[in-house]
Amino acid sequence: MTDLVEIPIIADQVPKYAHFDDAGADLCAAEALTIAPGERALVSTGVAIALPEGYAAFVVPRSGLAAKKGITVLNSPGTVDAGYRGEIKVTLLNTDRSEPFEVAIGDRIAQMIVTPVSRAVFVPVSELSESVRGAGGFGSTGVSAHA
Repeated sequence: MTDLVEIPIIADQVPKYAHFDDAGADLCAAEALTIAPGERALVSTGVAIALPEGYAAFVVPRSGLAAKKGITVLNSPGTVDAGYRGEIKVTLLNTDRSEPFEVAIGDRIAQMIVTPVSRAVFVPVSELSESVRGAGGFGSTGVSAHA
């Protein structure tokens, strides 16, 4: 078991972990709406939190909604900084080409992962150290495991 962090919360419905060892707690919709195919919507959760300094929360898609309905979180992961005190809203995107997606109050629409974060000190240099990967970017490692 990892360390527990107490998070002060104001919520219509408190986020819950479905299983004791889940990384993400479910965020539920606080409003009903329909998202047309290919459209996006900013969905209220009715949740506001006060993260302790040194922590952040990341809002990510629910795998079942993504696989079964084509629903994803548009700016995944959505970052909730420790200093933010407003309502957490989720930008859902309906990637289905033909079916609208109905959101009902109380539906589990996303997950929130709370984690410690490090602060970086960015040090300007004239060149970077070498690495095995180098400057290889998107797709540079290929697709096939047999390559």
